[in-house]
Amino acid sequence: MTDAKNVSAGKPKKGGAIYAAPLGTRLPTDAVSSLDGAFKSLGYISEDGLKNKNTPETQTVKAWGGDVVLNTVKEKADHFSFTMIECTNPEVLKMVYGDSNVSGTLAAGITIKVNSSPTQERVLVVEMVLKGGIAKRVVVPQAAVTEVGEIVYKDDGAIGYETTVAASADAEGNTHYEYIKGAGA
Repeated sequence: MTDAKNVSAGKPKKGGAIYAAPLGTRLPTDAVSSLDGAFKSLGYISEDGLKNKNTPETQTVKAWGGDVVLNTVKEKADHFSFTMIECTNPEVLKMVYGDSNVSGTLAAGITIKVNSSPTQERVLVVEMVLKGGIAKRVVVPQAAVTEVGEIVYKDDGAIGYETTVAASADAEGNTHYEYIKGAGA
């Protein structure tokens, strides 16, 4: 039976929605427990929010004569994309350019070295609030930046880092976890 109460939008949790931490950081296993202190906020995300592309690529096997007799999954990539718009947040810059390529603070001055060094894989946690105060948390145990879109500098828009991360399987074979808990539950 259909129920409109099960339809929702995903709003960012107040105070931050996407957090990053070094690999090996203790992962949350529910929708509401406190995050480990190693998690750092990536600040405001653009109004486009978070996108998750988690689609299997299949291979079709045909019999002689053209009948499809088997569909097998070749791969099931799991990617997340979002645009970080806090362009002076050192945590954002480290996500884009790598920890060793960003130094300093805004007050003292930030230096960014742009080179071909790979960025560090990280743990990501996304915190959302659904309709009715329902908490939703997405946990990516191993995320690697695979793409950063064009960085546009113009007078009528925020500077943003359109970022795509690939989620790799953990020891249990899972690329990400989702936890949902009702308000007051």
